[in-house]
Amino acid sequence: MLHLLLQFALFQVQPLYTQHGGKLSCRDIFVAYLGRVIQSVVFIIISGGLQDAYSYFCRNGVFANAQTGNIVFLSVNLVNGDMAGVLKYLVPVAFFALGAILAKTLFFLFDKRKVFWKEVVLLVESVTLFAVGFMPQSMNLYANALVSLACAMQVLSFDQIYGNDFASTMCIGNIVRMSGSLVTAIAKKDKSALKRFGLYLAVVAIFAVGAGAGYLLQKAFGNYAIMFSAALTFIASLAFIGKENADKENGAETGKAEAEKSDTDEVNL
Repeated sequence: MLHLLLQFALFQVQPLYTQHGGKLSCRDIFVAYLGRVIQSVVFIIISGGLQDAYSYFCRNGVFANAQTGNIVFLSVNLVNGDMAGVLKYLVPVAFFALGAILAKTLFFLFDKRKVFWKEVVLLVESVTLFAVGFMPQSMNLYANALVSLACAMQVLSFDQIYGNDFASTMCIGNIVRMSGSLVTAIAKKDKSALKRFGLYLAVVAIFAVGAGAGYLLQKAFGNYAIMFSAALTFIASLAFIGKENADKENGAETGKAEAEKSDTDEVNL
């Protein structure tokens, strides 16, 4: 486990070290690594695991992320004629769908504005989760609805890591891709597939850390434990401040350089 996390850390720092010609102090490496960790959605993955453990153990056995489990329990309650049980699991499923709709709407609203849309998603998620911490146990239905809404916003907004599809709030897809990458790595001796295997394994392990932390935090802090998840998503949102403008500036500079190169080529002809 420690070996995998160290490999993950080196994977983060190496591009920065190369970019600066190998001239980085320990402090520079630490600061650069912290920024890369935040941008690589590690905090978001931990938050995803924390949310699921919190909703299940602290909010009356409902999954915030694993809607498949909620649908199974919904169906069981339906065939047993327990309408209160149906409502208990139907609400988070419905709000999960609503969260996906909201995240996609924010994408279209902020796509061409100065504010990066993923930053807005994380800020909305942070505020939502923070508010859940103040809801008493008598409001579990509403609390689970809001946590599910926040989870859906997160999973739709952060669906890639280093160009690879992944999920930050659930493990099934990551485990399937991890297993497939391992087989490809062995069968074809593909080093890139082996790296993907390690990446997905690290993602699953980090999610598990978040889930374990969620269980311990809800035992220690009860309803307020979800505020740790809110803090993680807020910190992650800081990584995206100015990102949209920086991307546009980089794109403009690249376009300008390509145009100048094209003009030079025409003159040479």
